[in-house]
Amino acid sequence: MTTPTPPFDLSHIVTAEQVVDDYRTAFRSRQASLIGRREVLSGRAKFGIFGDGKEAAQIAMAHAFRHGDFRSGYYRDQTFMLALGEISIQSFFAQLYAHTDLEKEPATGGRLMNAHFATRSLNPDGSWRDLTAQYNSASDISPTAAQMPRLVGLAYASRLYREIEELHQFAQFSRNGDEVAFGTIGNASTAEGMFWEAVNAIGVLGAPAVISIWDDGYGISVPNKHQMVKENLSVLLSGFQREGGAMATTFTR
Repeated sequence: MTTPTPPFDLSHIVTAEQVVDDYRTAFRSRQASLIGRREVLSGRAKFGIFGDGKEAAQIAMAHAFRHGDFRSGYYRDQTFMLALGEISIQSFFAQLYAHTDLEKEPATGGRLMNAHFATRSLNPDGSWRDLTAQYNSASDISPTAAQMPRLVGLAYASRLYREIEELHQFAQFSRNGDEVAFGTIGNASTAEGMFWEAVNAIGVLGAPAVISIWDDGYGISVPNKHQMVKENLSVLLSGFQREGGAMATTFTR
């Protein structure tokens, strides 16, 4: 009796050590969500929003995210930021408690809601960092779907850096446009006009963007059927798929 051969072998891509490390990241993130929610409900912390239930997908996204890429997301992305090493459990809770020390809470110094993530583009002396050598995250903002117009700009910037020769001299900002903008949004926020305008603009501009929708069937406490005509977002978005022909610009990674 022969042992069936698996359809593909991923051992050269994902090691056992990586799987264990990913599990640890997911477990820590889930515990941070549970403890953080307890702190809010018991009155020891301010209003809190957490990313439990989205750990595996965000870890997978982090594996595809490279130095130089940009994130324009929202307040459920804690596992993604943990996987990149851009936040720690300590800094996550420092933001939850509105800690004003930038050493403890480097994203916003406690000035924004919890789970509002950001990376720094400037050095302490005001000079630009080499953005191609770090993971980049635009600062989150509270209005729902407001991250989408910014995603359009970040993605389109990659195309401009690739096509406009005069921009090639700014090597600390782009590797000749070889960057991708990653956007995340919740299913309820896709009912907003900015989301659909952004999806359309990204397609028309041929801008390199990846959009992940964390769809758990509810928007806070209202099910999808009260948010959109069709509850299946994949069906709704299929109308943006191009039929025949190729984009004028092809992006490769």
